[in-house]
Amino acid sequence: MALSMDLRERVVAAVKTEGMSRRAAAKRFGVSYSAAIEWVKLDEETGSVAPRKVGGSKPKKLSGAWRDWLIERCRKQAFTLRGLVAELAERGLEVDYRSVWEFVHAEGLSYKKRRWSRPSRIAPT
Repeated sequence: MALSMDLRERVVAAVKTEGMSRRAAAKRFGVSYSAAIEWVKLDEETGSVAPRKVGGSKPKKLSGAWRDWLIERCRKQAFTLRGLVAELAERGLEVDYRSVWEFVHAEGLSYKKRRWSRPSRIAPT
């Protein structure tokens, strides 16, 4: 939970106008040292102590031209997920196993290593 703007502004003002250290200002206002350090840094960088955006999603690496290449590659010949990770790395895109798995799963691409075979002839006793 973000602390109030008023508190943030008072901590930064104590550091900037009163010449207090960040640690002393943190102790005076009952906040953590790291919060005081971060608020002063934020004020210096942006001119505001407003909290930064929290959360959100990162754009997927396997999109656009990478997506098109990967779909074509998967349809062209047999593959393993680790093999695809290695091929992408050779082409300059560092992705992890999980990203490739999620992509292959979402696109409905799969490769069965063996065809279905009949059960064993040995009957249970």
